[in-house]
Amino acid sequence: MTATAKKLIKLLIRILITAGLLIWVFSQIDLEQFRQTTKTANWSFLIAVWLLTVILFWIRSMKMRLILKKQSCLVSTNTIFGATAVTCLYGLILPGILSTGVKWYILKKGTGKSGNVLCSMIYNQWLIMTIMMVFGLAALMFTNPALLSISNTVNQRLFPLVCGILLVAIIVISLLLLNSRTGGKITKSIAALLRPFPATIRQKGLNVFEQIATFQTVGAGFHLRIASITIFDTLIGGVIIYILSARAANVTAPIGTFVWLCAMIYILGRIPVSVANLGVREAMLVLLLAPYGVEKPQALLMSMILFSALIVMAVIGAGYQIFWTLTAKKSNPQINNA
Repeated sequence: MTATAKKLIKLLIRILITAGLLIWVFSQIDLEQFRQTTKTANWSFLIAVWLLTVILFWIRSMKMRLILKKQSCLVSTNTIFGATAVTCLYGLILPGILSTGVKWYILKKGTGKSGNVLCSMIYNQWLIMTIMMVFGLAALMFTNPALLSISNTVNQRLFPLVCGILLVAIIVISLLLLNSRTGGKITKSIAALLRPFPATIRQKGLNVFEQIATFQTVGAGFHLRIASITIFDTLIGGVIIYILSARAANVTAPIGTFVWLCAMIYILGRIPVSVANLGVREAMLVLLLAPYGVEKPQALLMSMILFSALIVMAVIGAGYQIFWTLTAKKSNPQINNA
């Protein structure tokens, strides 16, 4: 079987998973009730969601510029923002983390340093994932949704304890990994833990940690700076977008719930099992908001509002793609005469 055939099969599987999840979600929804939900929605919050999404993506681009600069890659914030928007456009076709390859190609083309760009992107994604897991676990500890769904008192107490242990483990491993003295030992320990996994997964995992290792000498100040921006643009910004989307759909839930929901759905969205995170986001909101008394049509509408923000970025990405294509043709007139 050729490499192209394997890619097509994987894409087909993801499309089928996406379709299956969406079919299940819509099978749970009373369409008449959903129509009434859309009528009573507060659509003024939709514009706020769109505007805030664009602003946050611009801030993320500024952060990425700082990371790239540390790798001697000088790229403008506008170029990074455009690359991110184009990635959102391709993300409607390519699932999860695979779509970030488009961003890598654009930035690599602009800098000529493919390895440095890859290293910067991996560091950025790893830091985002770490922060989302830390705050997501902390929110789960304090909100303890197990109280709503588990009758066993022991399990209700065990849930926050497990979250706390995972939280501490992630923080400790992250700090040791970014330290120049202990980073190598942590990488070796993780490599040993990856031995039972298939060679492909093991090698990808090792490559990730090798790329992160290049940031072990930049100093704690740089990590704190990038982490602070990440907390603001991805976590706090993401939670605000979730709250605004919830307000638009008349969904009411504790703020802590939106923190771990935002973190969980973001992390699941990085796993290439669906297209544009469709189905995963909808299923998670419908299932996980139900214990808080949220009706399924409301949860579905909230997920559609969140998805619309991605559509807005994809439209912006289409604009950048057209502009760059036309600019490239003008700078290479021989292409037009071919």
